[in-house]
Amino acid sequence: MINRYTALAKITLALIYLVILAGSVVRMTGSGMGCPDWPKCFGYAIPPTQESTLEWQSEREFKKGQVIILEEQLKVAKKDFTTASEFNPSNWSDYDKHNYAEFNVWHTWIEFINRLLGALAGLFTLLLLFFAFAIKPIRTKYVVYSLFLVLGMGFQAWLGAKVVYSVLNPFRISLHMGMALLIVAVLLRFIHDLNHPVKGELFQPKLRNMVGLALLLSLVQIAMGTQVREFVDLQVDLFGYDKKSKWLEDPTLLFYVHRSFSILVLGLNLYIAYILKNTTPKVNAFNWVIVFLGLEIATGIAMYYFDFPWASQPLHLIIATFIFGFQYYGYVRISKNLNRVK
Repeated sequence: MINRYTALAKITLALIYLVILAGSVVRMTGSGMGCPDWPKCFGYAIPPTQESTLEWQSEREFKKGQVIILEEQLKVAKKDFTTASEFNPSNWSDYDKHNYAEFNVWHTWIEFINRLLGALAGLFTLLLLFFAFAIKPIRTKYVVYSLFLVLGMGFQAWLGAKVVYSVLNPFRISLHMGMALLIVAVLLRFIHDLNHPVKGELFQPKLRNMVGLALLLSLVQIAMGTQVREFVDLQVDLFGYDKKSKWLEDPTLLFYVHRSFSILVLGLNLYIAYILKNTTPKVNAFNWVIVFLGLEIATGIAMYYFDFPWASQPLHLIIATFIFGFQYYGYVRISKNLNRVK
């Protein structure tokens, strides 16, 4: 039973990472407002594929909550009805969350797929909670972990709605990302405890502190990367998607700090990996950290020197979350098995 439960937790973790990847694609393509309402998309459970669906038409049936775009405004059907030969304002209310009223089929479906993946990940956290009670004897910490994940995914859904209602407020986007990393951390701790329920390995506290520092530096790097991304978003709005060469034109000082900071992050993680190479038992997480740091630096170079090649932005973000994940798993592995001999 424990092995199956561990597999379920790992599948949930993979789904969370897929949601993060989908979210980065949403941001890369500017699709965050592809669905201007929540949880439906233009009032539909399955979003429209053509603009005519969102146009007012005579002798057409509308359901309560469905949306049209009229004179660059969103109008929401107040009830189920069939339109007459002329527009009747009494059947419609103005959408009051924001005034964004555009339709782009690609943006809509990219955002919709992101939401579907989020819903699927949420369903798997519910399954984790359900099966936590099926393990006999019931382990309280497994119930607590899975309950937190369910509540965390619920908070993420609520926060996602707030991001849309705010028309992609940068602070709320950053908070959304931070909550995703917290969910990843809890899942990794969960998976570790399932795989290693008994202590036994011995590590020195100074190694734990060093790994903790590396983890902190990675979080700082992700936070700076989010700020640089906001600068790029402004450049995209200014120059458009066709002029990628100008997206990092005259960047802020923070960009150069972010770029140079990666050298410090790489150096510290290389040193940790070297130390762990000579420990028994092995902690292989930091071997993967080094691999992904190399890929992270490569995608950063590609974006700066080769004008944001296709998929370089979402890859840069998802790789950063992989680095965080492996570092955190290594931190848990070491901190739970410290040599406590005085």
